[in-house]
Amino acid sequence: MRAYYFDDLPGDQRLLHDSGKPMDDTTLQLMGVLHWHIPVPADETYVEVDAVARERGYKNRDVITITKEGLGDLYESKLKSFYEEHMHEDEEIRYILEGSGFFDVREHPSDSWIRCHLDAGDLMVLPAGIYHRFTLDEKNVIKAMRLFQDEPKWTPYNRAEATDVNPYRLEYLRSISVN
Repeated sequence: MRAYYFDDLPGDQRLLHDSGKPMDDTTLQLMGVLHWHIPVPADETYVEVDAVARERGYKNRDVITITKEGLGDLYESKLKSFYEEHMHEDEEIRYILEGSGFFDVREHPSDSWIRCHLDAGDLMVLPAGIYHRFTLDEKNVIKAMRLFQDEPKWTPYNRAEATDVNPYRLEYLRSISVN
C-alpha cells in the first residue's frame, strides 16, 4: 500500500491525485488505520489472513468483485455512491485479492484527505467512525475479501451534522485523542 495526501484537484476520481506529500504508516496507525501486506496465496489458503481475523474477532467473510462488466448499468452509480464521504459503525476490513483501488481517509483535525492505494495482497482495517470513501483506480477492477466481526453490515452514514455527533464517530475521535 502506498499512502499520500490527496491533491484535491478536479478530475477523474480514479486517477492517482498524488500531491507528492507521502503519508507514513505510523501516522496512519495513530489514526486507527491498520495495514498488512499478505501475498495472495495461489492455493487460496489464507493462513495469515485467518490469523488476523482470529486476533481481531472477525467471524464472517465474503468476496466482492467490482467491475463494469459485473455491475453493468449500475457501475457508475455504484462507484459514485462508494465515493460519497461516509463512516460506518463497524470496522471496515478489506483484503485485496485482485486488482486495485483507493481508500481515502479523512485526517483529523486538518480534514485533509489521505489516499491509500491498495493492490493485491494489501489488507486494510478502517476503524468505526472514521470518514472515508472508496473508488477504483484506472484499471477499473477489484476483487476483495470483506471480513466482519458479526453479521455483515455495510450501512454507510454520509457525512453530515448528525454523523459528526454519532456515538461511533465520537468514540473514534476519543480513541485518537482529538476533541
